[in-house]
Amino acid sequence: MVSVNKGSKVAEVLIVGAGPSGLVAAKHLTQSGFDVVCLEQGERVDHGSYWGDKPEFELMIQKRWHPNPNVRDLESDYPVNTSESDVPILMYNAVGGTSIVYGAHWQRFMPSDFRVQTLDGVADDWPFTYEDLAPYYDEMEAEIGVSGLGGDPALPAGKGPPLPALPIGRMGRKAAEGMNKLGWHWWPAPNSIASRSFEGRNPCALRGTCRNGCVEGAKATFDVTHLPAALKHGLRLVAGARVREILVNDQGLATGAVYIDRNGRERRQLARAVIVCCNGVGTPRLLLNSKSSLFPDGLANSSGLVGRNLMLHPYSTVVGHFDDWLESWLGPAGQPIQSMQFYETDTSRGFVRGAKWHVLPGGGPLGGPPAPGRPFDEAWGPAFHQNRDRIFGRSFEWGIMAEDLPEEANRVVLDPELADSDGIPAAKIIYDYSENTKRLSEFHLARAKEAMEAAGATSVTVRGLMTDRSEHNTGASLRATGHLMGTCKMGNDPRTSVVNQWGRSHDVPNLFVYDGSVFVTSAGFNPTGTICAVALRSVKHLIADRRNMKVAA
Repeated sequence: MVSVNKGSKVAEVLIVGAGPSGLVAAKHLTQSGFDVVCLEQGERVDHGSYWGDKPEFELMIQKRWHPNPNVRDLESDYPVNTSESDVPILMYNAVGGTSIVYGAHWQRFMPSDFRVQTLDGVADDWPFTYEDLAPYYDEMEAEIGVSGLGGDPALPAGKGPPLPALPIGRMGRKAAEGMNKLGWHWWPAPNSIASRSFEGRNPCALRGTCRNGCVEGAKATFDVTHLPAALKHGLRLVAGARVREILVNDQGLATGAVYIDRNGRERRQLARAVIVCCNGVGTPRLLLNSKSSLFPDGLANSSGLVGRNLMLHPYSTVVGHFDDWLESWLGPAGQPIQSMQFYETDTSRGFVRGAKWHVLPGGGPLGGPPAPGRPFDEAWGPAFHQNRDRIFGRSFEWGIMAEDLPEEANRVVLDPELADSDGIPAAKIIYDYSENTKRLSEFHLARAKEAMEAAGATSVTVRGLMTDRSEHNTGASLRATGHLMGTCKMGNDPRTSVVNQWGRSHDVPNLFVYDGSVFVTSAGFNPTGTICAVALRSVKHLIADRRNMKVAA
């Protein structure tokens, strides 16, 4: 028997997922007078539990703060079958979502990213343009306090970030030297990390531990930036609530959700409208699990595209080792500088689209494992310490964020056997690198190697696309991006998309999706800035259209 929460009432809007897009929606809805409930399967994280300021940091991130839920395996996590995926899945289940452990690279997509079909004859165009989204980028950057330097010649003209850029440090200057010798573009990179005190957040302490919880509170995690305002204006947040299915009535309208609390009890939260914000894996999983006589193939899935077109941002790196002391364990991590030299399509290269490069710190003493395949006596024992002394503080990487084109064969499905601890069918990922991705990666790796050599690297290590499908390959997992996009594509045609340009389901008029699953293409940039700008655009449309919204009685 499923029980209705004691003392609960029918919410005007139910949000499933308290990550970046869910909390952006919650803040703006509650400030506009909506009655909102948010269900989040993770818990609120105690920032005092972060290890970034402690000597044991690099040991602790191998389990408790590992980005792969299959390795981390916390109570709030659900398993993901990646046995048929080239890339492990990286995400974090908590209030604040994966922003708790993201690198805080805060990017805008380029104008071309919204017009890939028109410009390059692949994928589809988005149902709106960069110019349509630009005001929402501006607003989000002001809300969270993005640091950076305006005037980047590779980007459209605009306001520029509201806070000054973080220092690029010795490693950033060394990387820039190589780019200058080659005449290639670079610029101080934007980060959602405060470079000075901002609305109660401390400035960055440059520890380089951003990806595993920010001790200072400088990083814009959405439990810090958006949750307090939403709670102040009446948000009812239910943490530890694992949603099993979205409910619908006989008219095909969403009426709420069934979830399981941490005492194992099934609960029902009723609502007049539902917004799903569970990321590019969790959202299709929930919709596919929400089957009914009206929706036998899963909710909002008349197109058959729920779960398809998964894009994961294939990632590769080139690491340079230098004689110079670069202090390259210092942050932000984060990105001190970036390059769009090879971002746009040049068909003479043998592939379409491109990649954004960014410099990342070399990490602490345990920051890089020995090169695979080396003889034991060259990799471990005294040799390990000799190599560590040679590398620590004297190396950094150019990370290559490749655009991942949508392919229907790359998808999220329900696993026929695997389930979470509450018996809810788990997601299975089916994902292969495309030939375009492989050619793109080979080209960019060769160019990044040139950049390292131009900067004076004494040796260079090229780490190409991962092909190891073991979900327990922790080294591979730590250097994958795991950006989850595309599995509930937006568009104007219900036959070829799941939601419209405002995130509203074509099939269910009061069901919305606001996370990265709605992306039409992945671009070559970290997606959180665009996820939030799209969510803001969508929720403001919902607010403006409140009187006309079709809702469950």
